[in-house]
Amino acid sequence: MQPEVRPFRHAATATWSYVVSDPRTRAAAIIDPVLDFDLYSGRCGGAAADEIAAVVRDRRLTVEWILETHAHADHLTAARRLQAGLGGHIAIGSGIRDVQRAFAALLDLEPEFVTDGRQFDRLLEDGENLALGSLRVQVITTPGHTSDSLSYLIGDAVFVGDSIFLPDSGTARCDFPGGDAGSLWASIQRLYGLPPATRVFVCHDYAPGGREPRCETTIAAERAGNIHVRDGTAAAEFIALRRSRDAGLDLPRLLYPAVQFNIRAGRPPPPAASGRSWFRLPCHGAGDPGP
Repeated sequence: MQPEVRPFRHAATATWSYVVSDPRTRAAAIIDPVLDFDLYSGRCGGAAADEIAAVVRDRRLTVEWILETHAHADHLTAARRLQAGLGGHIAIGSGIRDVQRAFAALLDLEPEFVTDGRQFDRLLEDGENLALGSLRVQVITTPGHTSDSLSYLIGDAVFVGDSIFLPDSGTARCDFPGGDAGSLWASIQRLYGLPPATRVFVCHDYAPGGREPRCETTIAAERAGNIHVRDGTAAAEFIALRRSRDAGLDLPRLLYPAVQFNIRAGRPPPPAASGRSWFRLPCHGAGDPGP
């Protein structure tokens, strides 16, 4: 039995989310859902999440898991919103604790913020198997882009987060706290060890050259044609390429609000005395303006 996969594209962040279900039992997992967020007004919206919820209800699926491939830096997660309406357990890799510690220090988060991952319902380890009706979800740790990155193998489909993109887009950056190009190369080798016909579902597609956005490829296609790492690409070659590319990249536009929200499993920072929540932003190099 192979899973049914329904993709959802969030155009504003070029993100793909997925509803993965067992055709026999109608048990379902939601992977990497997106909450709409306007940086300038600070307003959150649920249109993208509500589209997912409508499909789940229309198909009479039972959500058992809401799975994050990592703490995303380019969008806010809708995990908590969807859990409130559909149920399910929110899960992420146990490496989230390292991400929490790094950003708690970087952004000087409130002393009450705990960095043991308790904000999530389940912290996952390499090789774990989660029940999804008559299917199983195999957890594969794939660090490199971030220290908490996971891939999920469900039947003949693997959901790789930001570890690899479509072959013409290569791989994800490795310059965030806890990222490491050598670790990403090793993680990709693990993925390339899966059967060649394995369906690969990516978290982002930026549609280079103006082609239509796509969400699916195969392990065989990645091994043959990924522009950053294919069969025969040595670790040193990939590390040099990745470090060179990362040195010229700007930070994601939503990095700081997204990380602060996502390391809390989809909750905003605790409200101030006014009752409103605020995201912290660093201020670098302002200096003293003098007299």
